[in-house]
Amino acid sequence: MIYKKIILFLLVLSNLLAVDAELDIIRKQSTIPNIAVIVTSSTINSTLANNIKVLLEKDLEVSGHFNVQLTTLKINNIFENINFSNKKLQKLDLLINIEINKNSKRNIEVVMNLVDLNKKETIFGKTYSITNSNRYPFLSHKIAIAVNDNLNAPSIEWMDRFVIFARYTKAKKSEIVVADYTLTYQKTVVKGGLNIFPKWANKDQDSFYYTSYGDLYPALIHQDLYTSKSKKILDSDGMIVCSDVSDDGSKIIVTMAPEGQPDIYIYDVNSKIKTRLTTYSGIDVGGNFVENDTKVVFVSDRLNKPNIFAKKIGETGVERLVYHGKNNSQASTFNDYIVYSSRERVNEFGRNMFNLYLISTQSESIRRLTTQGVNQFPKFSQDGESILFIKNYNDKSYLGIIRLNYNKSFLFSLKSGKLQSIDW
Repeated sequence: MIYKKIILFLLVLSNLLAVDAELDIIRKQSTIPNIAVIVTSSTINSTLANNIKVLLEKDLEVSGHFNVQLTTLKINNIFENINFSNKKLQKLDLLINIEINKNSKRNIEVVMNLVDLNKKETIFGKTYSITNSNRYPFLSHKIAIAVNDNLNAPSIEWMDRFVIFARYTKAKKSEIVVADYTLTYQKTVVKGGLNIFPKWANKDQDSFYYTSYGDLYPALIHQDLYTSKSKKILDSDGMIVCSDVSDDGSKIIVTMAPEGQPDIYIYDVNSKIKTRLTTYSGIDVGGNFVENDTKVVFVSDRLNKPNIFAKKIGETGVERLVYHGKNNSQASTFNDYIVYSSRERVNEFGRNMFNLYLISTQSESIRRLTTQGVNQFPKFSQDGESILFIKNYNDKSYLGIIRLNYNKSFLFSLKSGKLQSIDW
């Protein structure tokens, strides 16, 4: 029964993915499995286990592949035989049992079992170990990914990746933080001074670039995540920002203003040679690679207001990409797709909003992704199926996740400070 539901869900999803080419995705109410998570009463660390449970439930919900149900069902230990006639199980298809059965100073061991209630058997089990309980959010994400993969649902591997962001702490002060996508885990990796615009240097997420305003001129810094060793890559009068990294990590797109007006450069990490891409007398910023790193999408005021343009690397012509809105900025790319932030006014006397829109370089279709608040700094996931962004609403700062193929979005609040920029 459960496998029929998964297969039906995958068939519906495949149809959604096909429609995605036209940027007209509507999430349909497909038959997906009902799932619940319980912590055994014999678990050693009930607080940690319940923290894992709560976050795992959120992961399963965000995936879009499960209907998460809350239950008061109790079992004594991970190996206890389940009473399948229990009425509390009748509306469920799957059950995840969690137990912490070993807790020493050096190791925390978490055991999980996945039970198929229709087949009345345990279909998957795994033991996880972590040495630092503060990293439990990533343990929750790993369990969600394993359950998801076991049922052959579309990948949610992106949940296990680091998010890096800059947050303002006070005037002219900011720090750079590494977190999980829910902001439950956070670790400050750069502090002191004004440090903004972090960007991962490669797919492995073992180093990153950021802009530092500590010296006479703003500088682009490269820092190793694990050793904290850093070095200056470039500096420039006015501004310098790394906005994108090539697929192999060998080239970066940098906005610099050595002559007063910002232009876009491509910097070769190995040869240390920078090549100027734009020469417009106004403002060109925020470049992103697109179409297999052969073209750069960027923001320019060539029409007197910010808009999205593209330029083939090695060619002189510039192409306008967006014909919607009068103030479009902060574009991000994935293959042929572009997500950008557009400033809009609620009414003649209302406050400005920034909403996100999705377009394709291969189509004239356009899809609106947000409806209220200030939504900025959109970033695609590695598989292109999700978008990370910053939302400021009612004087609060949030990290947002949009699941494109499911027409769903989720917000995670930043407890202190204000998000300045973000990457994953």
